[in-house]
Amino acid sequence: MAVESPELTIVLNHPAAESYARLIEERFPQVRPIVAPDSNGLERYIGEADALLAFRFPVEVFDKAKKLRWFQCTGAGVDSMFPIRDRVGHITVTNARGIHGDIIADFVMAGVTMLHWDFRRFLREQANREWNPRYVAPLADKTLGVVGLGSIGATIARRAKSAGMTVVGSKRDISVPVDGVDGLFASDALEDLLPLCDFVVLALPATPETVGLIGAAELARMRPDAFLINIARGNVVVEDELVKALQTGAIAGAMLDVFEREPLPKESPLWDMPNVIATPHVAGSPTNYTERVFSIFADNIERFLKGQALKNVVDLGRGY
Repeated sequence: MAVESPELTIVLNHPAAESYARLIEERFPQVRPIVAPDSNGLERYIGEADALLAFRFPVEVFDKAKKLRWFQCTGAGVDSMFPIRDRVGHITVTNARGIHGDIIADFVMAGVTMLHWDFRRFLREQANREWNPRYVAPLADKTLGVVGLGSIGATIARRAKSAGMTVVGSKRDISVPVDGVDGLFASDALEDLLPLCDFVVLALPATPETVGLIGAAELARMRPDAFLINIARGNVVVEDELVKALQTGAIAGAMLDVFEREPLPKESPLWDMPNVIATPHVAGSPTNYTERVFSIFADNIERFLKGQALKNVVDLGRGY
């Protein structure tokens, strides 16, 4: 539907662009949504955009986005902007922080349970009609460490605590306690945190400082019976060094939802490793994802139209 003299033009560069357009038209008749789910549409319309909604910022058309004042990311991470973050000071960047915590906590606790009980082995034994009972310690006897206690990490910590686990974690500012966390460590104190953990969950944002944060030295600090769970970004882990640690038994196993290259290449050894559960970047994908994002987006559209400060603003200097 065409809008005469729109107060705001928003380009929607997303697979669900049609759905977002309908929601905008129903609620904001003075706003003009432009559906541009592919590169051709984006190339055609980005010059008209006051605002852009997308999962990643299309740096390839940045120079054509002359009117752009606001970027709403449909995810939590805005690392796609890092190559041009010194040039985008005039653009307000907001993300979907706050909508992922519960579903990712579900995923993490499912992974903790599957790794702890070795469900991959159960499934292999079932396929072979083998009957091999064994004893397993309660999860309440175990310690879970969360590297990155932002909104997602804090939700994971609370969920683990509700299962009776001891919870430790790291964050930049340790002056303020985090609910459900028994021990706080500074972000540069991983060498002290890692040996304490039966499970290490990576939940930190993707920034230039966190690329390669977990490599051979950090994996060597983990216990050989400990597990790694990554729901952050694939480049937080040095993948070939993780593969080596898994192959040599330096750590017991891993559950990985994110990878250095996505989709995970078919030749990756991670596909076939008996101590790895690999999933296709789904931990933060609830069935009502579009509606969750729109609840934040709609609030920000109202604020933008009224000239008010937006919510979920990202500090590109910090990266989150």
